[in-house]
Amino acid sequence: MTDLNLPIIGYMNSPYLEKFGIPRQPNLVQVESYIEMEVPFNDASAFEGIEEFSHLWLVWQFHENKNQHEQTKFRPQVRPPRLGGNKKIGVFATRSMYRPAPIGLSVVQLKSVKKIGKSIRVYVTGSDLLHGTPIIDIKPYIQYSDAVLQAESGYAQDEPERKVVIWKDVAEQQKQYLIEHQILKNQMIDELEQVLSLDPRPAYQNNPERIYKMKFAQMDISFTVGLTEVMIVDLIPIEQFKK
Repeated sequence: MTDLNLPIIGYMNSPYLEKFGIPRQPNLVQVESYIEMEVPFNDASAFEGIEEFSHLWLVWQFHENKNQHEQTKFRPQVRPPRLGGNKKIGVFATRSMYRPAPIGLSVVQLKSVKKIGKSIRVYVTGSDLLHGTPIIDIKPYIQYSDAVLQAESGYAQDEPERKVVIWKDVAEQQKQYLIEHQILKNQMIDELEQVLSLDPRPAYQNNPERIYKMKFAQMDISFTVGLTEVMIVDLIPIEQFKK
């Protein structure tokens, strides 16, 4: 078997600070993020004409996949979270991170390309990438060939249902304080609610009394999940982001 070496052209700057909470597919949450391009790929001329495309394909690496480095042989089957984490199916019938090559593919919406000093940043929305994800390539999305409206998507045919997000009194007070002191922006609150509405728990967890914790957009979030709603119970700035 021959190894293939690929350059890293940039790194994703994302509010998803850990794997827990990241949407299982792109474009389910309209979170804004950006790619910080690396030398020599931070050349403005490399992006000439890109503004004519509304969406992009991102090719990226599963870089925080701890078990991938320990895996010594091919695993032909995995347990997709969408199926409850109990049923095994073929790895090539899934988008599991545990694959022969730790490569991901996501469609995102292009917002802008900005030159900041010597840096080039590609701003997008709809990303499902962890903060720090290495980007291997960027390609334009072609509507007439890439969109297949009659496609069958197996066990993932339908978009997941969303839950109502509510705020416990203490969390509501924390939110207002953080907004007033410019630690949080209203956009971040809206993005957080979109993420939690998708119920980030693994499908096999179903304890309405359990308090779950998640890091998102400079915040430590605590929440519970009921049958039809998610309740935010605590909202605390991560120490490194406190002013």
